[in-house]
Amino acid sequence: MTSLDMPAVRTPGADQVDALAPDDAVTYAGWFACLADPTRVRLLHQVASHPAGITVGELAEALGIGQPTVSHHVRKLADVGFVTAEKNGTSTVVVVNPSCCTRLPHAADAVMGVLTPRPCCPDDLPDDVTVRPMADGDWETVRRIYGEGIATRTATFTTEVPTRETLDAQWLPGHRWVAEIDDVVVGWAALTPTSGRDCYQGVAENSIYVADGMRGRGVGKALLRTQVIAADEAGVWTLQTSIFPENRASIALHHSAGFRTIGVRERIAQLDGIWRDTVFLERRSPVAG
Repeated sequence: MTSLDMPAVRTPGADQVDALAPDDAVTYAGWFACLADPTRVRLLHQVASHPAGITVGELAEALGIGQPTVSHHVRKLADVGFVTAEKNGTSTVVVVNPSCCTRLPHAADAVMGVLTPRPCCPDDLPDDVTVRPMADGDWETVRRIYGEGIATRTATFTTEVPTRETLDAQWLPGHRWVAEIDDVVVGWAALTPTSGRDCYQGVAENSIYVADGMRGRGVGKALLRTQVIAADEAGVWTLQTSIFPENRASIALHHSAGFRTIGVRERIAQLDGIWRDTVFLERRSPVAG
């Protein structure tokens, strides 16, 4: 049985043009071969559209095919780790592997070469979003937006909004930003040191939060661009972040700013009593370190 473990993408050097190792190519080919059947693609789409799970019988009805055929394709998808199938009474419930949502697109990105080092960030920023340093008067709004992100259960393992004093002690001075639309704060970004050791003084974890109702308007893009440029100028040589696999918009946003997926940390911690995976991403500064 083949697992859905994600091979690491190698960064090509001056004498290395092809960053995709032979073993990685074999792994990816197995994934793509599994999806070479149109019925299997439709089946995986149906399962992914029902995060809580869907029975074999419901799949057969939705696709208009027999249950034995559905069971055959489910086994093929389970063999490579795209889905899991468990008995629930007399029914078999099929559930998508959340990591599939990240690892399958990652495989396509690796094959197409889009995970190699890229320029800082996209230039297509929204005209109505401005970014400025965080001020003392922003704390109440910043904490409210943080709370909105916590409530989604797709942004952080944190379950309660930290106090201003806690955040002030955690975040790096000079790397705290807010985004505004029409003079209203609609998002914030900050860097947190990953270690107190001198050897890691140029390594920081980034956070970006956008207010409810403001997502999809380029707020995160504007914040992230400002954040990484300021980090480069300050000599921060590595930015890192951990994102839930389900938060595909955030993963795509970070990829656009030069972050690359390092891997998936399986069952790294519990949120509300449920073990969750995170995708670990890293951005190396092109000018520092």
